Amino acid sequence: MPLRDRLLAVLTATLWGCNFLAIHAMLTGIPPLLAGSVRFLIIAIPTVLFVPWPGVKVRWLVGYGLGFGTLQFAFLFVGLDLGMPTGLASLVLQASAPFTVLLGAVLLAERLTVRQVCGIGLAVVGMAAIAWQRAEYAALLPVILTLLGALSWAVGNLCSRQARPANALHFMLWGSIVPPIPMFVLSLVFEGPGAQWTALSTVLAGDAWLSLAGLAYVVVFGTVVGSGIWTMLLSRHPASTVAPFSLLVPVVGMTLAFALLDERPTPVEITAAVVVVGGVLLGSLPRRRTPPAVDTTTFIPVSSRQR
Repeated sequence: MPLRDRLLAVLTATLWGCNFLAIHAMLTGIPPLLAGSVRFLIIAIPTVLFVPWPGVKVRWLVGYGLGFGTLQFAFLFVGLDLGMPTGLASLVLQASAPFTVLLGAVLLAERLTVRQVCGIGLAVVGMAAIAWQRAEYAALLPVILTLLGALSWAVGNLCSRQARPANALHFMLWGSIVPPIPMFVLSLVFEGPGAQWTALSTVLAGDAWLSLAGLAYVVVFGTVVGSGIWTMLLSRHPASTVAPFSLLVPVVGMTLAFALLDERPTPVEITAAVVVVGGVLLGSLPRRRTPPAVDTTTFIPVSSRQR
């Protein structure tokens, strides 16, 4: 993985770490499932009108839209709305990295190097240590929902990898046309038309600007920019190489939660976050190239060449 792509992966992780703070703001005034539907609808309408078809098989596009879009954010948004701490959510969702590697090895037969396995294992140990420290602050159901969101993200990663779009941004944008309708139906069933109408009728009242600002960030930076770069990287490299960078997201998310939401990490959590970063860097290092062997099986004496 060249340095430029590694820097892009780090940038994406930073954008997604900030995304959790934006989601926290967005959900202060919009029900979670309705928020997910509106988020993707804003992207879907101009996509259908102005963005060329990405030229991929429909099944991979639908799989990406359902996994990365509908299911991941339905589970995540509801989990956050039910009390999942923002910093802890940014951590638990990164279980998508080992999920992606595992599914890639099982379903796509992607070969893992010893260094990748060690790096991912080290990062997972750090993530587990943080989760153990923070478990007392989260109820079981929000944690389970966030883990299901991580598994859905992994499925979307593999669909993106299989699609191999020529234009990753076009693929990501067209994948956004899948989530709005199923998420709106889920909102109608579980949140009810009353909650939907209340959110829409008060969208410009009071402190609603905070929800709108969060929604704008999630759409532009969390989805268009972040997901576009991520999809491009998955189209260039194996999922097992790209996915570990997502483990950097909780470092950003927990730092922002500490600074702005007063979610204070313990010394163990800070140490474990450093371990996570070290594991990601170890797992992303390029393979050592073995110099080509010198062929010594054929030897022509000088006297023979002169003849």
